[in-house]
Amino acid sequence: MSTFDEAGFGAPADPFGDPADPGNRPARLAVGVVGTGRVGPALGAALQLAGHRVVAASGVSATSRRRAEALLPGVRLVSPPQVLAAADLVLLTVPDDALADLVAGLAATGAVRPGQLVVHTSGAHGVAVLEPATRVGALPLALHPAMTFTGTSVDLDRLAGCPFGVTAPQELRPVAEALVVEMGGEPEWVPEEVRPLYHTALAHGSNHLVTLVAQAAELLRAAGVAEPGRLLGPLLGAALDNSLRSGDAALTGPVARGDAGTLRRHLHQLGTVAPDIGQAYRAMARATAQRAVRSGSLEEASAAALLDVLNEENI
Repeated sequence: MSTFDEAGFGAPADPFGDPADPGNRPARLAVGVVGTGRVGPALGAALQLAGHRVVAASGVSATSRRRAEALLPGVRLVSPPQVLAAADLVLLTVPDDALADLVAGLAATGAVRPGQLVVHTSGAHGVAVLEPATRVGALPLALHPAMTFTGTSVDLDRLAGCPFGVTAPQELRPVAEALVVEMGGEPEWVPEEVRPLYHTALAHGSNHLVTLVAQAAELLRAAGVAEPGRLLGPLLGAALDNSLRSGDAALTGPVARGDAGTLRRHLHQLGTVAPDIGQAYRAMARATAQRAVRSGSLEEASAAALLDVLNEENI
């Protein structure tokens, strides 16, 4: 009896064991992709490289359709219900806020089949959002690649060793992990109840890092540096590596040293050149000072002097 049969789902499949063992890979599946933004075509192409077959995809905009044609050449571009009709495994790679309505609509129209693997890639959701499909017999998986995507073939190389946040019913966990391994990723189990916190952490780190780097580059260009990346690349790369290794102990700079005078000069420059960046700088400096105090690297008296400067509105 298969793993699916034992779980009561009734879908034929070979037993799964260690997902890293090639002998425990899922049977070859017909794969459908609903949503051909940056993520869907790349994951579909990765599954195709693993021996599965992408049979259909759906995309609305001209850009998404071109992306599908580039990464999934020869694959039919059809409506979402037609994708589900052709596929054993369906990748739902749509924006977070569109996912619930999409699943509910597909289930309500009878597009979802019992035993069909329905996989979404949203970091913000676990498998609860797939409940309408699960109710009609689908097998729900949440597989979130913790990576930013370009929508080009570059993404396939980046998937090697990429962590995936995996949420699934316990009996489907081996299936989910095996699929991640086949795409080149590394499964990281994320329980349903902490999925929103997991996604908050990743979004805060990656999205706000992009904003921070862009702001730093903008200031360097204003200072006459033609190629900000040449300065920022080594510095920020080392800071990222140090912080991942050492956490708050990696902190350097005027806040860590308690240099209130330097902080005031920074704020004066920002108020003159880029007031919007000045607001972000103040917020991050406050958070940095608080963390430095908690970690013991900054005395409370020095932190108080820094906060006095940060609270001055006329700088």
